[in-house]
Amino acid sequence: MKKLLIVSHTPSTNTRALTGAVFMGASHADINGIDVRISQPLETGADEVLDADAIILGTTENFGYMSGAMKDFFDRIYYPCLEKTESLPFALFIRAGNDGLGAQSSIERITKGLAWKQVQEPLICQGSWRDSFLNPCEELGMTMAAGLEAGIF
Repeated sequence: MKKLLIVSHTPSTNTRALTGAVFMGASHADINGIDVRISQPLETGADEVLDADAIILGTTENFGYMSGAMKDFFDRIYYPCLEKTESLPFALFIRAGNDGLGAQSSIERITKGLAWKQVQEPLICQGSWRDSFLNPCEELGMTMAAGLEAGIF
């Protein structure tokens, strides 16, 4: 069974809803053979990343940057995962109050250093909360799980 790890910082009801939508999409009934797990960045270590076949990262935009919890996650897993997770497929979603570009670029710099493979365009849920953010998050999760199931990623 392939393993899809969702590492998402969820400090609010809204970010929990986005992460739940990603999980719901990744766990769709039509997708088989994928073990989907959600983990908070502060609770996720290198062993979970090393065990994953793909990863979805979710963060809030804080002061034009990724959340501190996500930065802490990368600080702890970077060297243990370096050269052991090359080409790990990943996708990214950001809950952004502004434009989300600072959070996106900081995560992409780190994942480039890890040599991970971004397999979907980043999803930036920008501006005031809208329920319309939920469908794209569900699609992101479903696309990642389906691609993993089909061996595309």
